Amino acid sequence: MLRRVVCAAILVALALIGLSVHLLLPDTAVTDIAGDALYAAAVYVFLVLVLPRQRPLVIGAIALAWCVAIELFQLTGVPLAVGARFPPAMLVLGTVFDPRDLVVYALTIFAATALDSVLARLRTERP
Repeated sequence: MLRRVVCAAILVALALIGLSVHLLLPDTAVTDIAGDALYAAAVYVFLVLVLPRQRPLVIGAIALAWCVAIELFQLTGVPLAVGARFPPAMLVLGTVFDPRDLVVYALTIFAATALDSVLARLRTERP
């Protein structure tokens, strides 16, 4: 239960930070990378929220698969078209493919998985 509450709070914080980066900062390579990292972290935390008993490695694999699928979906042009009609969709679907995003997603999810694994070990070692 506590894990879900913590994850919900982290997810809200990630969403607020992500929206702040998107809406308040200029569109640069740094803000693009930050947005991608926040998106990947949010996907990971969302999955922990809905699958709290799943192992971190499984959560990480699902999160990475989701992020890669979304990025590859951008190659179809559909997310760009949907975003043109409904701009908030761009926050979830993105717009255009960028191979750098795949690297950012992988590194972020690796870090999230590693941190979650350490925390899981600490939780099981407590008396």
